[in-house]
Amino acid sequence: MFSLMRAAHGVETVRTAERELMARLPEGALMQRAAAGLAAVCAGLLGRVYGARVVLLVGSGDNGGDALYAGARLARRGAGVTAVLLDARRAHGGGLAALRRAGGSVATGAAGDAAGVLARADLVVDGITGIGGRGGLRDAAVPWARAARDSGAVVVAVDLPSGVEADSGEVRGECVRADVTVTFGTYKPGLLIDPAREYVGAVRLVELGLDLEAVEADVEALQHADVAALLPVPGAESDKYRRGVVGVVAGSERYPGAAVLAVAGALRGGAGAVRYVGPGAGAVIARFPEALVHAGPPSEAGRVQAWVVGPGLGEDAAGALEDVLASDVPVLVDADGLRPLEPEMVRRRDAPTLLTPHAGEAAALLGVAREEVEAGRLVAVRELAALYGATVLLKGSTTLVAAGVTGTGTGFAGRPVRVNPTGTPWLATAGSGDVLSGLAGALLAAGLGAVDAGSVAAYVHGLAGRLAASGAGGAGGAGGGAPVGASDVADAVPGAWRGIMGRGRAAPEAAFGTA
Repeated sequence: MFSLMRAAHGVETVRTAERELMARLPEGALMQRAAAGLAAVCAGLLGRVYGARVVLLVGSGDNGGDALYAGARLARRGAGVTAVLLDARRAHGGGLAALRRAGGSVATGAAGDAAGVLARADLVVDGITGIGGRGGLRDAAVPWARAARDSGAVVVAVDLPSGVEADSGEVRGECVRADVTVTFGTYKPGLLIDPAREYVGAVRLVELGLDLEAVEADVEALQHADVAALLPVPGAESDKYRRGVVGVVAGSERYPGAAVLAVAGALRGGAGAVRYVGPGAGAVIARFPEALVHAGPPSEAGRVQAWVVGPGLGEDAAGALEDVLASDVPVLVDADGLRPLEPEMVRRRDAPTLLTPHAGEAAALLGVAREEVEAGRLVAVRELAALYGATVLLKGSTTLVAAGVTGTGTGFAGRPVRVNPTGTPWLATAGSGDVLSGLAGALLAAGLGAVDAGSVAAYVHGLAGRLAASGAGGAGGAGGGAPVGASDVADAVPGAWRGIMGRGRAAPEAAFGTA
């Protein structure tokens, strides 16, 4: 499979690879590679380097050294560069000397000077803390981070914004909000996952020559080419069963729309046929006469290759859930189907199970507060996958998909967690998740594994949301566009699918932004 997948590696993996590379290079060569890449990105953002005003916020250690050496390169090209030392005693000696030789100036980091020093800056380089930083910014750095945000200058983070956690994407205190993050060697998980993702801006990767080919990533993000290779395409001998028949158990007298939207997602997702089971048959047939309806129970509805259970079921979820989980085909459990779910109900299954909670539902399954899940999404999705022995799709602005150990085993499978790059805030609308469930169910029925079905569905669903919000222009990403309903998202799925298949072998969608 041709892959352009973005891979992100944890801090210890990166440090091990850096040590191995530094052992083969002249002393200081790796830092110079990083500084050269950082300086090149900064120069591109400035356009005209000569006469530009650049402020470096410099902490201790190698992260500050990268900023200082990059600042020296910009100073040699005629930029006015000032380094603010937030810990003068621990500033990188070689980088500081290089900046001074190039004509840069040095200031101490007195908090009261922050607004004045940054007021006339064209570009601010955040080199306060590196990938090992924990617990948010220290008090002395907070005024500088705030002043950088309010200065109007372009803020460039070195490796990742200071104050965010590289391995988890958690934000435990104040942090720098960057317009562009220049990361080195490989992506870091925190650059791709909320809440940290909101502080990262556009991401630029500077290759250092780290040997990570044989090292499994912690987090990965599909791109257009990856999704294009996974989307099922009917062949000359295809019939509805070869394409996949998905059963949908959804809706109630109170929530008939959930049934319609889940069926819409399944049909737009390429299902050969949809068997609907539930009290919303009239509403489903009125909208989709091609659907096959049955009063139930699901086990008597006819042949399916995957089930979707839960959206809008209300009080009747428990019986339908038990019936569906007793089948030997993949099952997706969403919404009301998650309420009565117990780990043992999933662990005893041999066929794949895909759970699709939002943060509140995930919190209920884990027995923690919703805020805990939202603050630590990567930890939460891994814990859920381990607890239930199932693949878990944790919905949100950066949707995560984690594989659990299937069958009678328990635990987290240790595969990279997939993060979806195509989400848009406009998808935060009633019924959007029902469309996603039907779409993922269709992909399960077509034969995709649970991780692929979940991550491909999230990718297509996100693009459909962008298309719907932008009037098919595709610009409904970070809040651009106009409000849409879940039906609009379902109707936009074919356009998103066509776009992926048309461009998937060429340039990929720019996931998470580029500078």
